[in-house]
Amino acid sequence: MRTNPVQEGEKAPRKVSFNDIGAFQALVGELSKNIKYVEKCLNVTISIKGNTVAIFGDPPNDDVAERLLKQLYPLAREGFPIHAVDIDQGVRLLLENPQAKLRDLLRDTVFTSPGKRPITAKSLMQRKYIQAIQSHDIVFGIGPAGTGKTFLAMAMAMAALSKKAARRIVLARPAVEAGEKLGFLPGDLYEKVNPYLRPLYDALHDMIDFDKASRMIERGDIEVAPLAFMRGRTLNDSFVILDEAQNTTSEQMKMFLTRLGYSSKAVITGDITQIDLPDGVRSGLVEARDILGHIEGISIVVFTEQDVVRHPLVQEIIRAYEARSTSGRPRS
Repeated sequence: MRTNPVQEGEKAPRKVSFNDIGAFQALVGELSKNIKYVEKCLNVTISIKGNTVAIFGDPPNDDVAERLLKQLYPLAREGFPIHAVDIDQGVRLLLENPQAKLRDLLRDTVFTSPGKRPITAKSLMQRKYIQAIQSHDIVFGIGPAGTGKTFLAMAMAMAALSKKAARRIVLARPAVEAGEKLGFLPGDLYEKVNPYLRPLYDALHDMIDFDKASRMIERGDIEVAPLAFMRGRTLNDSFVILDEAQNTTSEQMKMFLTRLGYSSKAVITGDITQIDLPDGVRSGLVEARDILGHIEGISIVVFTEQDVVRHPLVQEIIRAYEARSTSGRPRS
């Protein structure tokens, strides 16, 4: 943050004043952490004097910083907590579309639970994904880790369950990871498959408290199971999510898709750059993407590293690995 005055010949800063001191302090953040994060994201310098900020930087970043603060301020006045992820997504959104309205994105709540932060879309692609789930019975969410594919699908499932639009939620995953086979793992069947299902439990507990989740699982409102358990079933009045679908075979994917019954939705998520199937076995997710996109009622939403909403370094990690992959350099 800047403290020295404008030097001779230097471009005059953009200045913005805010009337509500409480909301302004919430916008700035403790120890000015939000302002410092805006500076980092946009390579600008921001000074604060009273209830006025002065933004020093080059276009379009200085303009984006001004628009960002002006749009986050009324949200802070309404009590909406401003976090780094909101700033990060706001910057991306405004760089992509200077006329974008952050309120439409950040205040469009997908699901909320007592004691938990409301779940909202964090990017235009996430919003498109949510709208696809609302308007289609089968949706494929394809893209890298951290883009919210499974998390948002689960939030939509929880919302459907709470509104009684679905009678139950079924969460499934193929038990294929890094070449390990169930028969060689210790323990009974439950102990063998539970490690593969752990990420689904983690996402569930991020949305609702542990005790409530446990009760819902015990009642059968939520079922978490390996994909193999879907065979021979017909899932009516259900919201079904298949996670890590890049590790399904063609036969498994066809089996899963044909389980869908009346008044049900299915969301299939996966990252086609992280396939753990044996060499020569085509991913069922890749095949489904190629042959089902034209069918009415099916939507395919493709995320990129630009949609990653985890720690900002995750984007850089994904980009670095993709650059290495496309460079054709041999594995060490």
